[in-house]
Amino acid sequence: MAEPRFTLHATDATTSARLGTFRTAHGAFTTPVFMPVGTRGTVKGVSPASLRTLGAEVVLANAYHLYLRPGADVVRDAGGVGRFSGWDRPMLTDSGGFQVFSLADTLRVSDEGVTFRSVYDGSSHAWTPEDNVRIQEDLGADIIMQLDVCPPHDAPEAEVAEAVRRSLLWARRCRDASIREDQALFGIVQGGVHPHLRKASAEGLAELDFPGYGIGGYSVGEPHDVMLDSLAPVVAALPSDRPRYLMGVGNPTTIVRAIALGVDMFDCVLPTRAGRLGTAFSSEGRLNLRNARFARDFGALDPACGCETCMTFTRAYLRHLVARKEMLGAMLLSAHNLHFLLDLVVRARAAIESGRYAAFEAEWLTSPGAADW
Repeated sequence: MAEPRFTLHATDATTSARLGTFRTAHGAFTTPVFMPVGTRGTVKGVSPASLRTLGAEVVLANAYHLYLRPGADVVRDAGGVGRFSGWDRPMLTDSGGFQVFSLADTLRVSDEGVTFRSVYDGSSHAWTPEDNVRIQEDLGADIIMQLDVCPPHDAPEAEVAEAVRRSLLWARRCRDASIREDQALFGIVQGGVHPHLRKASAEGLAELDFPGYGIGGYSVGEPHDVMLDSLAPVVAALPSDRPRYLMGVGNPTTIVRAIALGVDMFDCVLPTRAGRLGTAFSSEGRLNLRNARFARDFGALDPACGCETCMTFTRAYLRHLVARKEMLGAMLLSAHNLHFLLDLVVRARAAIESGRYAAFEAEWLTSPGAADW
Protein backbone atom coordinates (compact mmCIF):
# COMPACT_ATOMS: atom_id res chain seq x y z
CA MET A 1 0.00 0.00 0.00
CA ALA A 2 1.28 3.50 -0.87
CA GLU A 3 2.39 5.69 1.99
CA PRO A 4 -0.45 8.03 3.01
CA ARG A 5 -0.01 11.63 1.92
CA PHE A 6 -1.29 13.05 5.22
CA THR A 7 0.05 12.13 8.64
CA LEU A 8 -1.28 13.45 11.94
CA HIS A 9 1.40 14.04 14.57
CA ALA A 10 -0.55 15.60 17.43
CA THR A 11 -4.02 16.68 18.49
CA ASP A 12 -4.83 19.22 21.17
CA ALA A 13 -6.14 17.90 24.46
CA THR A 14 -9.27 20.08 24.72
CA THR A 15 -10.00 21.29 21.17
CA SER A 16 -10.07 19.63 17.75
CA ALA A 17 -6.87 21.37 16.62
CA ARG A 18 -4.38 19.06 14.86
CA LEU A 19 -0.75 19.10 13.77
CA GLY A 20 0.07 17.19 10.60
CA THR A 21 2.23 16.79 7.51
CA PHE A 22 1.11 16.54 3.90
CA ARG A 23 3.56 15.08 1.37
CA THR A 24 3.79 16.17 -2.27
CA ALA A 25 6.16 15.65 -5.18
CA HIS A 26 7.73 19.02 -4.35
CA GLY A 27 8.21 18.38 -0.66
CA ALA A 28 6.11 18.19 2.46
CA PHE A 29 4.34 20.98 4.31
CA THR A 30 3.18 21.19 7.91
CA THR A 31 -0.41 21.88 8.95
CA PRO A 32 -2.06 24.07 10.07
CA VAL A 33 -0.81 26.07 7.10
CA PHE A 34 -1.61 29.42 5.51
CA MET A 35 -1.09 29.55 1.74
CA PRO A 36 -0.28 32.89 0.07
CA VAL A 37 -2.37 33.44 -3.04
CA GLY A 38 -0.60 33.86 -6.37
CA THR A 39 -3.70 34.01 -8.57
CA ARG A 40 -1.95 34.53 -11.90
CA GLY A 41 1.21 32.65 -10.94
CA THR A 42 2.54 35.48 -8.77
CA VAL A 43 1.89 36.63 -5.21
CA LYS A 44 1.38 40.34 -5.84
CA GLY A 45 4.44 42.35 -4.90
CA VAL A 46 6.30 39.45 -3.25
CA SER A 47 9.00 37.45 -5.05
CA PRO A 48 9.41 33.67 -4.63
CA ALA A 49 12.69 34.28 -2.77
CA SER A 50 10.90 36.61 -0.35
CA LEU A 51 8.13 34.05 0.14
CA ARG A 52 10.71 31.45 1.13
CA THR A 53 12.30 33.91 3.58
CA LEU A 54 8.87 34.65 5.05
CA GLY A 55 8.35 30.94 5.66
CA ALA A 56 5.70 30.15 3.06
CA GLU A 57 5.41 26.41 2.44
CA VAL A 58 2.64 26.29 -0.18
CA VAL A 59 1.47 28.84 -2.76
CA LEU A 60 -1.92 28.86 -4.48
CA ALA A 61 -2.59 29.76 -8.12
CA ASN A 62 -5.87 29.92 -10.02
CA ALA A 63 -6.73 27.68 -12.97
CA TYR A 64 -9.28 30.11 -14.43
CA HIS A 65 -6.78 32.93 -14.85
CA LEU A 66 -3.84 30.76 -15.97
CA TYR A 67 -6.07 28.93 -18.47
CA LEU A 68 -7.06 32.25 -20.04
CA ARG A 69 -3.66 33.97 -19.75
CA PRO A 70 -1.05 32.75 -20.74
CA GLY A 71 -2.80 29.41 -21.40
CA ALA A 72 -2.50 26.04 -19.70
CA ASP A 73 -0.46 24.72 -22.62
CA VAL A 74 2.15 27.46 -22.14
CA VAL A 75 2.45 26.63 -18.45
CA ARG A 76 2.63 22.91 -19.24
CA ASP A 77 5.38 23.41 -21.82
CA ALA A 78 7.33 25.54 -19.30
CA GLY A 79 7.42 22.55 -16.96
CA GLY A 80 4.38 23.32 -14.83
CA VAL A 81 3.25 26.26 -12.75
CA GLY A 82 6.01 25.87 -10.16
CA ARG A 83 8.85 26.00 -12.68
CA PHE A 84 7.05 28.67 -14.72
CA SER A 85 6.72 30.94 -11.67
CA GLY A 86 10.04 30.17 -9.99
CA TRP A 87 8.50 28.45 -6.96
CA ASP A 88 10.13 25.12 -6.09
CA ARG A 89 7.89 24.15 -3.16
CA PRO A 90 4.37 22.70 -3.12
CA MET A 91 1.65 24.44 -5.10
CA LEU A 92 -2.13 24.22 -5.21
CA THR A 93 -4.42 25.32 -8.02
CA ASP A 94 -8.01 26.26 -7.41
CA SER A 95 -10.33 25.03 -10.14
CA GLY A 96 -11.57 28.51 -11.01
CA GLY A 97 -15.15 27.59 -10.16
CA PHE A 98 -15.56 30.60 -7.88
CA GLN A 99 -14.40 32.95 -10.65
CA VAL A 100 -16.70 31.33 -13.21
CA PHE A 101 -19.75 31.51 -10.96
CA SER A 102 -19.03 35.08 -9.86
CA LEU A 103 -19.72 36.11 -13.48
CA ALA A 104 -23.38 35.16 -13.31
CA ASP A 105 -24.44 37.42 -16.17
CA THR A 106 -22.21 35.51 -18.62
CA LEU A 107 -22.79 32.01 -17.22
CA ARG A 108 -24.75 29.00 -18.41
CA VAL A 109 -24.67 25.86 -16.31
CA SER A 110 -26.04 22.33 -16.64
CA ASP A 111 -25.10 18.93 -15.29
CA GLU A 112 -22.72 18.61 -18.23
CA GLY A 113 -20.66 21.68 -17.29
CA VAL A 114 -20.43 25.47 -17.60
CA THR A 115 -20.17 27.99 -20.42
CA PHE A 116 -18.74 31.40 -19.55
CA ARG A 117 -17.05 34.45 -21.05
CA SER A 118 -13.49 35.53 -20.40
CA VAL A 119 -12.97 38.57 -18.18
CA TYR A 120 -10.07 39.50 -20.47
CA ASP A 121 -11.56 39.61 -23.94
CA GLY A 122 -15.16 38.40 -23.70
CA SER A 123 -14.44 35.16 -25.59
CA SER A 124 -16.70 32.20 -24.85
CA HIS A 125 -15.42 29.05 -23.13
CA ALA A 126 -16.98 25.77 -22.05
CA TRP A 127 -15.75 23.50 -19.27
CA THR A 128 -16.89 20.07 -18.24
CA PRO A 129 -15.50 18.69 -14.97
CA GLU A 130 -13.20 16.52 -17.09
CA ASP A 131 -11.94 19.57 -19.00
CA ASN A 132 -11.15 21.32 -15.74
CA VAL A 133 -9.13 18.37 -14.45
CA ARG A 134 -7.15 18.22 -17.69
CA ILE A 135 -6.39 21.94 -17.42
CA GLN A 136 -5.13 21.53 -13.86
CA GLU A 137 -3.09 18.48 -14.83
CA ASP A 138 -1.45 20.62 -17.51
CA LEU A 139 -0.77 23.33 -14.94
CA GLY A 140 0.95 20.67 -12.85
CA ALA A 141 0.27 21.78 -9.28
CA ASP A 142 0.70 19.27 -6.45
CA ILE A 143 -2.87 19.75 -5.19
CA ILE A 144 -5.78 20.44 -7.52
CA MET A 145 -9.41 21.16 -6.70
CA GLN A 146 -12.60 19.76 -8.19
CA LEU A 147 -14.84 21.98 -10.30
CA ASP A 148 -17.78 22.89 -8.09
CA VAL A 149 -20.85 25.13 -8.11
CA CYS A 150 -20.49 28.25 -5.95
CA PRO A 151 -23.86 29.87 -5.19
CA PRO A 152 -24.06 33.37 -3.64
CA HIS A 153 -24.21 33.45 0.17
CA ASP A 154 -27.79 34.81 0.03
CA ALA A 155 -29.04 32.27 -2.54
CA PRO A 156 -32.38 30.58 -1.76
CA GLU A 157 -32.07 27.20 -0.05
CA ALA A 158 -33.38 25.38 -3.13
CA GLU A 159 -30.60 26.91 -5.24
CA VAL A 160 -27.99 25.90 -2.66
CA ALA A 161 -29.38 22.36 -2.57
CA GLU A 162 -29.07 22.16 -6.36
CA ALA A 163 -25.46 23.40 -6.09
CA VAL A 164 -24.70 20.62 -3.61
CA ARG A 165 -26.24 17.98 -5.87
CA ARG A 166 -24.38 19.20 -8.95
CA SER A 167 -21.08 19.65 -7.09
CA LEU A 168 -21.25 16.03 -5.89
CA LEU A 169 -21.98 14.86 -9.42
CA TRP A 170 -18.98 16.83 -10.70
CA ALA A 171 -16.79 15.62 -7.83
CA ARG A 172 -17.25 12.02 -8.95
CA ARG A 173 -16.50 12.94 -12.55
CA CYS A 174 -13.39 14.89 -11.57
CA ARG A 175 -12.17 11.95 -9.51
CA ASP A 176 -12.77 9.53 -12.37
CA ALA A 177 -11.00 11.83 -14.85
CA SER A 178 -7.91 12.38 -12.71
CA ILE A 179 -4.93 10.33 -13.95
CA ARG A 180 -1.80 12.00 -12.54
CA GLU A 181 -0.58 10.06 -9.52
CA ASP A 182 1.73 12.90 -8.50
CA GLN A 183 -1.27 15.19 -7.93
CA ALA A 184 -3.79 15.12 -5.08
CA LEU A 185 -7.35 16.02 -6.12
CA PHE A 186 -9.46 17.53 -3.32
CA GLY A 187 -13.25 17.52 -3.25
CA ILE A 188 -15.11 20.66 -2.14
CA VAL A 189 -17.95 20.88 0.37
CA GLN A 190 -20.78 23.29 -0.47
CA GLY A 191 -24.09 23.98 1.26
CA GLY A 192 -24.10 27.64 2.25
CA VAL A 193 -25.11 28.22 5.87
CA HIS A 194 -27.58 25.31 5.85
CA PRO A 195 -26.23 22.61 8.22
CA HIS A 196 -28.19 19.74 6.66
CA LEU A 197 -26.93 20.61 3.18
CA ARG A 198 -23.35 21.00 4.41
CA LYS A 199 -23.59 17.62 6.15
CA ALA A 200 -24.99 15.93 3.04
CA SER A 201 -22.23 17.44 0.91
CA ALA A 202 -19.48 16.38 3.34
CA GLU A 203 -20.81 12.84 3.68
CA GLY A 204 -21.23 12.44 -0.08
CA LEU A 205 -17.66 13.60 -0.69
CA ALA A 206 -16.27 11.36 2.05
CA GLU A 207 -17.72 8.35 0.21
CA LEU A 208 -15.64 9.33 -2.84
CA ASP A 209 -12.44 8.95 -0.81
CA PHE A 210 -10.51 12.07 -1.82
CA PRO A 211 -7.00 12.63 -0.38
CA GLY A 212 -8.23 15.96 1.05
CA TYR A 213 -11.31 18.14 1.27
CA GLY A 214 -11.90 21.82 0.60
CA ILE A 215 -14.70 23.65 2.36
CA GLY A 216 -16.00 26.28 -0.05
CA GLY A 217 -18.79 28.82 -0.17
CA TYR A 218 -17.69 30.71 2.94
CA SER A 219 -16.21 34.19 3.38
CA VAL A 220 -18.54 35.50 0.68
CA GLY A 221 -20.52 37.97 2.79
CA GLU A 222 -21.94 35.94 5.66
CA PRO A 223 -21.14 37.00 9.27
CA HIS A 224 -18.10 35.18 10.66
CA ASP A 225 -20.04 33.77 13.63
CA VAL A 226 -22.63 32.30 11.26
CA MET A 227 -19.82 30.74 9.25
CA LEU A 228 -18.12 29.26 12.30
CA ASP A 229 -21.37 27.88 13.73
CA SER A 230 -22.12 26.00 10.51
CA LEU A 231 -18.46 25.06 9.96
CA ALA A 232 -18.10 22.92 13.10
CA PRO A 233 -20.43 20.07 12.00
CA VAL A 234 -18.91 20.12 8.49
CA VAL A 235 -15.41 19.54 9.84
CA ALA A 236 -16.70 16.79 12.13
CA ALA A 237 -18.34 15.03 9.15
CA LEU A 238 -15.12 14.90 7.11
CA PRO A 239 -12.60 12.05 7.45
CA SER A 240 -10.19 12.68 10.31
CA ASP A 241 -7.24 11.21 8.40
CA ARG A 242 -7.43 13.74 5.54
CA PRO A 243 -6.66 17.47 5.53
CA ARG A 244 -9.52 19.96 5.70
CA TYR A 245 -9.03 23.18 3.75
CA LEU A 246 -11.16 26.26 4.51
CA MET A 247 -11.04 28.13 1.24
CA GLY A 248 -10.67 31.90 0.95
CA VAL A 249 -10.30 32.72 4.65
CA GLY A 250 -7.52 35.02 5.88
CA ASN A 251 -9.01 36.83 8.87
CA PRO A 252 -6.52 36.08 11.71
CA THR A 253 -9.23 35.50 14.32
CA THR A 254 -11.24 33.24 12.02
CA ILE A 255 -8.09 31.23 11.32
CA VAL A 256 -7.40 30.78 15.05
CA ARG A 257 -10.99 29.75 15.73
CA ALA A 258 -11.20 27.43 12.71
CA ILE A 259 -7.98 25.64 13.72
CA ALA A 260 -9.68 24.87 17.04
CA LEU A 261 -12.46 23.16 15.05
CA GLY A 262 -9.96 20.94 13.20
CA VAL A 263 -9.28 22.91 10.00
CA ASP A 264 -5.79 22.36 8.56
CA MET A 265 -5.35 24.65 5.53
CA PHE A 266 -6.21 28.26 4.67
CA ASP A 267 -5.69 30.74 1.81
CA CYS A 268 -6.76 34.29 1.14
CA VAL A 269 -5.85 37.39 -0.86
CA LEU A 270 -6.51 39.55 2.23
CA PRO A 271 -2.91 40.04 3.41
CA THR A 272 -1.61 41.26 0.05
CA ARG A 273 -4.79 43.16 -0.87
CA ALA A 274 -4.72 44.95 2.50
CA GLY A 275 -1.04 45.73 1.98
CA ARG A 276 -1.73 47.34 -1.39
CA LEU A 277 -4.40 49.47 0.29
CA GLY A 278 -1.99 50.64 2.99
CA THR A 279 -3.34 48.47 5.80
CA ALA A 280 -1.38 46.20 8.11
CA PHE A 281 -2.09 43.38 10.53
CA SER A 282 -0.41 43.96 13.88
CA SER A 283 -0.34 42.77 17.47
CA GLU A 284 -1.99 46.11 18.27
CA GLY A 285 -4.83 45.52 15.81
CA ARG A 286 -5.54 46.82 12.36
CA LEU A 287 -3.31 49.73 11.25
CA ASN A 288 -4.30 52.08 8.44
CA LEU A 289 -1.03 53.65 7.32
CA ARG A 290 -2.90 56.31 5.35
CA ASN A 291 -3.83 57.88 8.68
CA ALA A 292 -2.03 61.17 9.40
CA ARG A 293 -1.29 60.08 12.96
CA PHE A 294 1.58 57.96 11.62
CA ALA A 295 3.31 60.85 9.82
CA ARG A 296 5.82 61.38 12.68
CA ASP A 297 5.65 57.95 14.29
CA PHE A 298 9.22 56.65 14.14
CA GLY A 299 8.48 53.35 15.83
CA ALA A 300 8.37 49.92 14.19
CA LEU A 301 5.24 48.97 12.30
CA ASP A 302 4.65 46.17 14.84
CA PRO A 303 7.12 46.05 17.75
CA ALA A 304 6.21 42.39 18.32
CA CYS A 305 7.08 41.34 14.76
CA GLY A 306 10.48 40.21 13.49
CA CYS A 307 9.92 40.57 9.75
CA GLU A 308 12.18 42.74 7.59
CA THR A 309 9.56 45.46 7.28
CA CYS A 310 9.23 45.83 11.04
CA MET A 311 12.95 45.47 11.74
CA THR A 312 14.02 48.03 9.14
CA PHE A 313 11.36 50.68 8.51
CA THR A 314 9.34 53.07 10.66
CA ARG A 315 5.64 53.74 10.57
CA ALA A 316 6.41 57.27 9.40
CA TYR A 317 8.39 56.00 6.40
CA LEU A 318 5.75 53.42 5.52
CA ARG A 319 3.06 56.08 5.80
CA HIS A 320 5.12 58.29 3.47
CA LEU A 321 5.33 55.48 0.89
CA VAL A 322 1.61 54.77 1.12
CA ALA A 323 0.65 58.45 0.89
CA ARG A 324 2.85 58.91 -2.18
CA LYS A 325 1.56 55.65 -3.72
CA GLU A 326 5.09 54.28 -3.97
CA MET A 327 5.28 50.66 -5.09
CA LEU A 328 7.65 49.81 -2.22
CA GLY A 329 5.00 50.63 0.37
CA ALA A 330 2.60 48.01 -0.98
CA MET A 331 5.43 45.48 -1.25
CA LEU A 332 6.65 46.00 2.33
CA LEU A 333 3.16 45.92 3.84
CA SER A 334 2.18 42.84 1.80
CA ALA A 335 5.30 41.00 2.98
CA HIS A 336 4.62 41.99 6.59
CA ASN A 337 0.97 40.87 6.42
CA LEU A 338 1.99 37.51 4.98
CA HIS A 339 4.61 37.10 7.70
CA PHE A 340 1.97 37.93 10.32
CA LEU A 341 -0.32 35.08 9.19
CA LEU A 342 2.52 32.63 8.54
CA ASP A 343 3.90 33.31 12.02
CA LEU A 344 0.41 32.97 13.51
CA VAL A 345 0.04 29.41 12.20
CA VAL A 346 3.58 28.53 13.35
CA ARG A 347 2.63 29.63 16.87
CA ALA A 348 -0.62 27.68 16.56
CA ARG A 349 1.35 24.54 15.68
CA ALA A 350 3.56 24.97 18.74
CA ALA A 351 0.48 25.35 20.93
CA ILE A 352 -1.05 22.17 19.50
CA GLU A 353 2.17 20.23 19.98
CA SER A 354 2.37 21.31 23.63
CA GLY A 355 -1.32 20.56 24.25
CA ARG A 356 -2.26 24.15 25.07
CA TYR A 357 -4.21 25.27 22.02
CA ALA A 358 -7.28 26.23 24.06
CA ALA A 359 -5.13 28.67 26.05
CA PHE A 360 -3.54 29.98 22.85
CA GLU A 361 -6.98 30.61 21.34
CA ALA A 362 -8.23 32.34 24.48
CA GLU A 363 -5.13 34.55 24.64
CA TRP A 364 -5.55 35.51 21.00
CA LEU A 365 -9.25 36.33 21.30
CA THR A 366 -8.57 38.78 24.14
CA SER A 367 -5.57 40.43 22.42
CA PRO A 368 -5.66 43.72 20.47
CA GLY A 369 -4.52 41.80 17.38
CA ALA A 370 -7.87 40.02 17.24
CA ALA A 371 -9.57 43.13 15.87
CA ASP A 372 -12.25 42.18 13.36
CA TRP A 373 -11.33 42.35 9.67
